Amino acid sequence: MEKLDGKSMDLVKANIESLKQLFPEVVTEGKIDFEKLKLILGEEIEKRNEKYEFTWHGKTQAMKLAQTPSTGTLRPDKESSKNWDTTENLYIEGDNLEVLKLLQKSYFGKIKMIYIDPPYNTGKDFVYKDDFRDNIKNYKEMTAQTTKANTETNGRFHSDWLNMMYPRLKLARNLLAEEGVICVSIDDNEFKNLKSMLDEIFGEINHFATFIWEKTFAPRNDAKTVSYRHEYILVFAKNIEKVQRNLLPMTPEQLERYKNPDNDPRGPWTSGDLSVGRYTPKDIYEIETPSGKKVLPPAGYSWRFSKEKMQELIADNRIWFGVDGNNTPRLKRFLKETQQGRVPETILFHEDVGHTQSATQEVKSLFNDKFFDYPKPIKLINHLLLLFTDKQKDIILDFFSGSATTAHAVMQLNAEDGGNRKFIMVQLPEKTDEKSEAYKAGYKNICEIGKERIRRAGEKIVQETGRTDLDIGFKVFKLDSSNVKTWDPDFENLEQTLFDMQDNIKEDRTKEDLLYEILLKIGLPLTTPIEEIDYKGKTIYNVGFGSVLLCLEDE
Repeated sequence: MEKLDGKSMDLVKANIESLKQLFPEVVTEGKIDFEKLKLILGEEIEKRNEKYEFTWHGKTQAMKLAQTPSTGTLRPDKESSKNWDTTENLYIEGDNLEVLKLLQKSYFGKIKMIYIDPPYNTGKDFVYKDDFRDNIKNYKEMTAQTTKANTETNGRFHSDWLNMMYPRLKLARNLLAEEGVICVSIDDNEFKNLKSMLDEIFGEINHFATFIWEKTFAPRNDAKTVSYRHEYILVFAKNIEKVQRNLLPMTPEQLERYKNPDNDPRGPWTSGDLSVGRYTPKDIYEIETPSGKKVLPPAGYSWRFSKEKMQELIADNRIWFGVDGNNTPRLKRFLKETQQGRVPETILFHEDVGHTQSATQEVKSLFNDKFFDYPKPIKLINHLLLLFTDKQKDIILDFFSGSATTAHAVMQLNAEDGGNRKFIMVQLPEKTDEKSEAYKAGYKNICEIGKERIRRAGEKIVQETGRTDLDIGFKVFKLDSSNVKTWDPDFENLEQTLFDMQDNIKEDRTKEDLLYEILLKIGLPLTTPIEEIDYKGKTIYNVGFGSVLLCLEDE
């Protein structure tokens, strides 16, 4: 029987076990013999003192932080959830570092796409201060706002930002499916460092693309140097060999090129050149048009097909000679036989994917106020979703959820293409400024705004599309310390400590709190179906249609 130790997945232990499986000969008395491992790896070991590397002050600590298990848990909050019993979406309030650790067992290798819009390190835009020893305590300080956002002088240190981002990206990679991708928005402040960090964590070979997004529709004439109209989206694959990039929907302009002037039963078509820029004597021959005119390819060119193949195409009505049958022949390409879409490009114009101003208006249309200064437009996230996700039950994770644009985009795209994608949003419940419009409207932290946006956006989508089968709900979970008491004796009052430990579950916790902690620690998703069975007045939880049966009663 496996005993639950109250900790999240131990990544160091998992890595060691993987090494033992790959190289059993390096195991001596249960430990890894590093000298033997070096011998097996041979020439792949870097021995030079001088070598290219990306480093900064605190990097070692950041790496350790990613490997340190969390002792926290996620407590269910049904009251602020929507459609708790049926939804497969999640909204998690908490420090994303601890949440990512807690999700390791349940979602390892299950996320198809991660999109994040992290703090850009412009000075006063992040409050993350990680503690190697006790980050749950750290988190409670942050949510009580005893720590504030970084000052202008401290916030601009690259090392602070890198130390915050590195462990989160390291943990995020574990959650990606083999065919999954991560998309990270960034500006020039940390673009270079982010690219180097992603190269290290994911491997340079897995750099899929760098998109340039035109974020504004007009230049700023008051800019001191130049008007910055773009940001970047860095895309890395877990394994670039397994990524299945989708084509984007064809534009109305592209579809307009397909006509059917001869009423061909195969439907609309467009035409293409039949000559190619090569001199191949056997493919230079006369073609006779229906009007009797004889045509050769241009000088220095050959026909694309052999004479025999060309006759087959003419007989199959795949060569177009014009309405009067007198034009230079062209190849008919039928819409139904082409790839139904277009290849994505690295430049994302605001006409196609929206801009900052349109994103602000999207939030304002739901709340009658903007609340967020720089949200991302729904069409931008949808563009990425179309490229990298499948309609059916792919999971999309955003662990810097902010205004919850990603959740909104997932619901919107599902309504448009009949998809069943699921989202997991993670957001630190950072308090809103008491002078802000959001605070005055009753939203005391960012999570309250994000959850309300999902509620309102979902209802609006259903109303506009009539799609009553959409999953517009979400289960809310909140980061907290473990439900189980830890042994921390007060030696001056040992008798009372022992008495208090008779019941090792904390007084303010419920059986449901404990249930979800167990699911996390044994590696079941938080949306696993749970049925409550009453047996002689006691509750038994039937988890995952009989996968696990749990009874948490005292007797």
